[in-house]
Amino acid sequence: MPDSLLSDQAGNISRPTGTCYLIGRLDHALNRRMLEVLAPLGLTVSQYTALSFLESQTQISNAQLAERTMVSPQSANEMVKQMGEKGWVERTPDPFHGRVVRLSVTVSGTVVLQQAHAAVAKVELAMLAGLTKPQRTALQGGLRSILHALSTRKVSPDKPD
Repeated sequence: MPDSLLSDQAGNISRPTGTCYLIGRLDHALNRRMLEVLAPLGLTVSQYTALSFLESQTQISNAQLAERTMVSPQSANEMVKQMGEKGWVERTPDPFHGRVVRLSVTVSGTVVLQQAHAAVAKVELAMLAGLTKPQRTALQGGLRSILHALSTRKVSPDKPD
């Protein structure tokens, strides 16, 4: 194991460093703060994530949206239905694939999304206020590396890396 903080002198894994716990606490605190600023707009954190992703993609399926918003396909379908009822998204049949439905943000969805972006930007600004620009850049790079590592590597409970 390359990190001596995770192993003893013989190279055996001893204890976690607490990073996983800290990231979990950060996730919980960030979700709570985001919900506080999004709820007045009628949005959940998942809906905000979905609208943000839909804004950046011209064509996306419900299954892809579920993966990006970290919910089950069934939950994503229900979320899209609710956002459709609010007039924020529209569903159109894919002209090339009969069972595929393409999703897109409507004009009113774009309006609420811009308000949500402004609210979330304030949360992000407050969250990062104690960091310098190089620290923020390093943090973002580190988080991307961690995400990549978790997305590409499988860790066996029997054998360390």
